[in-house]
Order: sequence, then C-alpha cells, then structure tokens
Amino acid sequence: MHDWIHTAQQLLSSGEPAVLVTLVKAEGSTPREAGTRMLFTADRQWSSIGGGQMEWRAADIARDMLAGQQGYGAHHVERIPLGPRLGQCCGGVATLAFDLLTQALLDQEAAARQPPDQHLVLFGAGHVGRALVPILGSLPCTVLWVDERDAQFPEAWPANVSIEVTDTPEAVVDQAPPGSYFLVVTHCHALDLRLCRQILKRDDFAYFGLIGSQTKRHKFERRLRERGVPDARLARMICPIGVPGIRGKAPEIIAVAVAAQLLQAREQYLAATHLPAGADDLLPLPLIVPTLGAKTE
Repeated sequence: MHDWIHTAQQLLSSGEPAVLVTLVKAEGSTPREAGTRMLFTADRQWSSIGGGQMEWRAADIARDMLAGQQGYGAHHVERIPLGPRLGQCCGGVATLAFDLLTQALLDQEAAARQPPDQHLVLFGAGHVGRALVPILGSLPCTVLWVDERDAQFPEAWPANVSIEVTDTPEAVVDQAPPGSYFLVVTHCHALDLRLCRQILKRDDFAYFGLIGSQTKRHKFERRLRERGVPDARLARMICPIGVPGIRGKAPEIIAVAVAAQLLQAREQYLAATHLPAGADDLLPLPLIVPTLGAKTE
C-alpha cells in the first residue's frame, strides 16, 4: 500500500528531517476533513490539507519547526480560523497538529491504523483491466490481478498490485478474505459466468462488479437462477459497472468510472460495518512514485 507512512519511513531512512501535519479537528466548513495529513521537509511537501492560505501557514510553521525557530519544539497545535483575515471564505476553524517525524511516531500511527485497505480481486488483464490498474495503484487498496494469460500482463505495475496467472480462477474466489471486493472484466463470457456463480456463493463480499450491459445482466441473472443462485444474492451484483452518468466506453473512461464506484462502495461498506474512513491516513501521497512489481506464477 502506498501511503504517507511509507513516504515518512523513506524520509526517516534517508535521514531527512520532516514534519507531519494533521488536521485533528474541523469545525464548520473546512476544505478537508479531520484526519487529513501532509508531510513537509525543508524544500518539499506531500499531499494537501486543503490549499490556500491555511496550507501556506502550515508550511511556514512546519519549516520553522525544522529550523528550530519560534520555540515550537517537537509538537505544536495551531487553531486557524478560515475567515477573511486569512483570505479564505470557508468560515470554519481548522485545528492542526505539527509533529517532528520520528520512528516512535510512525510506530504509533501504524499500530492505530484502521480500517484495513480494500482487498480487490480483479479478474481480467484485457484493455479495461490494464487501464484500471494504474489508477488503483494510487488508491487505498491491495489488488490481486488474475488472468490465465501470462502475456496479457504488463512488464511492470504498482507495488500494491500482485499478479496471479492461473487456469483455476474459481479457487482464487474461494481463497479471498471476507470483505473482499470482486471485479470481473475478463475476455470470455463463459468464464464470467463461472466466476459470477462462484462469487455469489459467498455472502461476505463487500462489492461484486461485472463488466457488461443490461442485456448481459439479464442473461446472466436467468442462467444463475437456473443454477440455484437466489434473487437476494443476484441483487448484489453490480452490472453495468461504474458510477452512473458516464457514457464513454473507452477503457480509460470505464476505468475512472469503476475506480470512483469502488471508492463509493468502500465508504458504504465502512459505514455498514461501523468503521471510520480514516481520511488521509489511508490515502496515498500523490508525489511519490510507486515501486514496481515482478511477475510470479
């Protein structure tokens, strides 16, 4: 998973001093939610707490801390009204915590992280799968990418993605942990149907999406009913996939719509299981380039 903890660990390992800024309390209207984080070094920054003058003020404080100025010490809390005086019209109040980055702080944060990232099982390494994976590489998820055709996979992929080349994908369904997200975008309708049946045998998945039209959905529903899948389980199958209102059918457009739907599904699942979304402690820092994996069979 690519997130601020991994970036912070890289900074610690390199010996580069840094300050972690956390939006610990958001009162009224603020540009970001409580839990949002940024990292600052003397000349770089990652992520955003909302931009504008508030973020400029945060940068000044963080760099004063790094320079040992203003007597801030290793921990500082600043309450910032977001009104005309600051040049922002949000009208709320943001309380920011500033901490010099240490290994102890990272260990504490890592131990407290909840909920776990989405675990997505992606079946299909065709055009849509290949367009989707780079987007998933910057989202709070781990991905198991499955296809029986080794040559379909690219030479490199994000570090939160692992590859499985198998001719028994149904077994992969059975091995997925509870709360998994399943996405079926294969090249073969017969394989799609087999995977649908296997996934719908489970009642513990968080999301199941199948690429296709309403016509495909109706055909699959009829065939799955004939195979004993109850209507209540069929109702959980998302087909067509992607957030509504996006007409484009290019793989890249479908990929963006599906990624947005996966984020929506995650929020709904967390709400249903009473787990906090966690804001930016689960979001990646976009300026960090993910490392690349290697194929395994």
